[in-house]
Parts: sequence; structure tokens; C-alpha cells
Amino acid sequence: MSNIKHSVYLQLEKCKGCTNCVKRCPTEAIRIHDGHSVINEDRCIDCGECIRHCPYKAKTASYDKLEKFSGYKWKIALPAPALYGQFDNLDDIDYVVSGLLKCGFDDVFEVGRAAELVSEFTRAYLSRPNIVRPVISSACPVIARLISVRFPYLCDNLLPIIPPVELAARMARKEALEKHPELTDRDICVVFISPCPAKVSYIRNPLGVEKSAIDGAIAMSEIYFKLVSAMPKIENPERASECGIIGISWAGTGGEAAALFNDKYLSADGIENCIKVLDEIENENFAGLEFIELNACHGGCVGGALTVENPFIAKARLQNLRRYLPVSENHITGEQKEEMATYNISSRPDVVWDAPIEYSPVTALNSDRLAAMKMMADIQQINNMFPQLDCGACGAPTCRAFAEDIVRHGGDASECIFLMRERIREFYKLNTKKEDENDDGK
Repeated sequence: MSNIKHSVYLQLEKCKGCTNCVKRCPTEAIRIHDGHSVINEDRCIDCGECIRHCPYKAKTASYDKLEKFSGYKWKIALPAPALYGQFDNLDDIDYVVSGLLKCGFDDVFEVGRAAELVSEFTRAYLSRPNIVRPVISSACPVIARLISVRFPYLCDNLLPIIPPVELAARMARKEALEKHPELTDRDICVVFISPCPAKVSYIRNPLGVEKSAIDGAIAMSEIYFKLVSAMPKIENPERASECGIIGISWAGTGGEAAALFNDKYLSADGIENCIKVLDEIENENFAGLEFIELNACHGGCVGGALTVENPFIAKARLQNLRRYLPVSENHITGEQKEEMATYNISSRPDVVWDAPIEYSPVTALNSDRLAAMKMMADIQQINNMFPQLDCGACGAPTCRAFAEDIVRHGGDASECIFLMRERIREFYKLNTKKEDENDDGK
């Protein structure tokens, strides 16, 4: 049984047992049983594809409510850069930053600030000659989790630097303690404004770190309506944004890679496209590339399942907001660059992983090789019986997945409607033949 605390869950009363989610799940984590979908928690990577494609809104994401944090003395908001693209006719990010203060937060620390620092740390890390290339961004928790369960040979390619949201939380907490010595660590609450369920799950199940510095996450779609009410009342923003073009650009596909000032990169979005790219990397078909940026959501974080605006519109708005911003507002020192270039872990414990991401063999048939080979042969034998139409009527996404389910958990191959149809035909022919014989014998 999985120990992962997922943010994607099923509202059973709304599920009609259709196969939309089954067919779109990238890790084949969903089945239809007893007329409703069932999620395999070991395989789920909280990508949110089932949320997007469920016509009955039976799949949803769990996240925190702002009221949960009312007991803290100092509440810090961590807005993701994608938040700025949600508002129409916005020409100044300062209104969003100040709007969050009006919504009940005591301070705001933009994740884009940390993103600009992560970009500089990444540039320094890529200068090392002995790293595994191409380096794959670990900022999207869906991609990191996908690699850990499906692409074991690519775990070493993941960038071993904590994501911007984690660095932002650590910096925000440290900054608050320095500015307000009367506060203790327990008095401070750091809340992320999340564009997707995967980042909510990241807080509950950190990747690359033992424990996250973030205390909770609020859906971007929920805080949006509070901001829409608060922002028009602001005449002079209380706080100014401290984020530049690089930080804002992380919200869309290609922003992270472009910030490396290196043309040997590839960026892709959409979970299906990302899987194709990972397959190509595993087959060593991308020679010469230095960096790979993958975003599970179409358009990048602006396409997250917890956002409000169309991702293409949101990305266009961010382009407009970038026009009058400096390239970057946040920089690391020369000493920090040198430390990262030599990858001195003891010198940079605040930005590098302290718990490397490892392969989780959730798809392994059996720990015993001979038993696994026997199961594989049985799966192939059963799969050969099926029509390979992958219709999903059996409740599994593909014919092979159904065959694997039978071998793993038992079941009847006749649940395939095509085999069932053949059996009905045979039964009909047999009965017709008997009736004809009885008529001839009269």
C-alpha cells in the first residue's frame, strides 16, 4: 500500500463509470470496477489529467482553505508566477502582490524570486564537466515522480537542485525571522498558491528533500476570486514586485530553459509529449543536448488544473507584463556560483537535494526474476486472445493492461466484450443446431 498522500481523489457519487479518465491516465493508474473508477495510489502521479477529462467532475483535487491558517501569527503567501496571468487588464504585478496582503496574508514572497536564483544555480551546475547529460529539470513534480516510477535509468539525469517553491519557502521563513525577531518558527506559516494538484502533493510528499518548508497550499482558482474582489480597491499598491523577466517566464513552457542562456536545450509540455521525450532520452536519441525542460501541463504551469484562465491567454498576458521588467531582480554571488560549479554539497545544503530521487518499482511484476518472467509469458498469452482495439470496455486502458490485471489479481478474460460476443455467437449457433436437429427428429 502506498504511503503517498495524494491530492487527486474521486467523488464516488459523481462517477458514472465512463472510461475518459482510464484512457488518459499516463501511468495506467485507473480502472473501472463495480461501475466506478478506482485509482491505484502506487501508480498515481497527481498529474491532474483525470480532473481535466472527467465530464462529470468526479475527479477533483484536495487543497487547504485559507481559514486553516488563521491561528498563525505570521502568514506568508508564496504566489506562483502563473498567478499573474490569470487577471485581465493587469498592467502591474504590484496589484496582485498587494492584493494578497488584503486577503489576509501578512507577507508575500514571490516564487519567481527563487526561480531566478535557481536559474543561476542551474547555469553554474551545468558548467560541471562530469555530470550526467542531458540534465532533466526536476521543477515539475509530475515529471520527477513519473521518472521515479517509469524511467529508472533517468533518475541520475534529474537536476539535483530543489524547486523554486521550496527555495522560496526557506528564504521566506528565514527573512521573516530576521525582520521580526519576536516571532518563532512555529509562529510562521508559509502557504503556496498552487496552479496544480501535483504541487499540493509535493508539499505532502516532498521530492528531493526530507521535509518541505511549506505548511500548506491553496488552489489558485480559490484565491483568484478573493483577489478579484480585493484588487479594485487598491489605489496605491503597498508592496512592489521583486521579480524580473526570468522569474515570470517560469510560468510558461520554455521559460526555465531560456533562462540558462544555452541553446542546447529542449522544452516540451503535455504529459503525452513529455513521455515521448523521456522515451527518446532513454534510447539515447538526443545527443548533444545539455538541458531538458518538461512540463506535464500544456503551456507549463499556466495550464495547471487549479488555474482559472485558458493557458494560452494566460501566457499572452504574461508576455505583456514582461515588457517593462528587468531581466532578473535576484542574483547569487560569485562564491555561490563557484560552489555550485564544483557541486560542493556541504557548502550548499540550502539549494541541493538532501534525499535523492530513486526508482520506485511500482510496475514490477515480481521481485523474483523467474516468477516475473513466468508472469510476463502469461500476460502475453492472454493478451494474444484480445483484439488489440484498446476500447476500455473491460475497465482497463489497454488490452495488455487488462491481461496484466488478470495475471496480477485474477479475473476472467471473457469480460472482454469481443470475446463475450464470440461466446454468445457460439452459444447461439449451438442452440440453433440443436433446435434444427430436434425439428428433423420429429
